[in-house]
Amino acid sequence: MSDTYYDPKDLGKFSKISEFGPDLSKKFFDYYGEVFKDGALSAREKSLIALAVSHAVQCPYCIDAYTTDGLEKGINEKQMMEAVHVAAAIRGGASLVHGVQMMNKVKKLSM
Repeated sequence: MSDTYYDPKDLGKFSKISEFGPDLSKKFFDYYGEVFKDGALSAREKSLIALAVSHAVQCPYCIDAYTTDGLEKGINEKQMMEAVHVAAAIRGGASLVHGVQMMNKVKKLSM
């Protein structure tokens, strides 16, 4: 039994996800590979975006993978932490802006 719900060793098993559905998995991995190639954004920029999104969706496997990938691509610790703060600001802002929905509902029900 693992000490945590997420076992870091499972990240290395990601490619084996195709075992139970090879056709769709192949399509996903082909797409995934294309997404992270240099394009209008560099692979380095995409790695930094992926790291920030990983924190927003709270995927420990993704955080591990894109921390490693980012370091390999020359992203430093300050850049990574700034990206994490961007994700936190957007996530926090998204929660707060939904407060407007609550305020609208309160006002409507209070009339």
